[in-house]
Amino acid sequence: MRQVIAVLAVALGLGWTLAAVAQEEAPGRYSMQKSETGFARLDTLTGEVSLCQEKNAELVCRMAADQRAAFERELDLLTKRVEALENAVKSGETAVKPDIPTDEEIDRTMSIMERMMRKFMEIVKDLEGRGNGITDGRGETVPQKT
Repeated sequence: MRQVIAVLAVALGLGWTLAAVAQEEAPGRYSMQKSETGFARLDTLTGEVSLCQEKNAELVCRMAADQRAAFERELDLLTKRVEALENAVKSGETAVKPDIPTDEEIDRTMSIMERMMRKFMEIVKDLEGRGNGITDGRGETVPQKT
């Protein structure tokens, strides 16, 4: 009986321990470390570091210096691209000009269409010529249905 109680006590102890371990929170996206001026916040997904300070009972974070420089470079690049696009629009460089076919292209297309129409008319005439002599089994001419 003592052995059964001892086994039950050990099992309950292990069960509570495992439940406590299972309930531990997974590490969050951000990790905070105290610094001289406030806190350093590390984004564990992107690796970005922000410096945070408490102001007026709120935690205010700003990018670290190296990230700020990269952000400024990207901002400058985008500003230059916008200015270039605005200048192009003002000067009319971006206006879409219609693609009008040349006279040679028109002549070639018309020639192809003319040949197609001639062939089609030959086929029609040929079918009309065949239709005049069609007779049924009694020797009577069958009327055209087209």
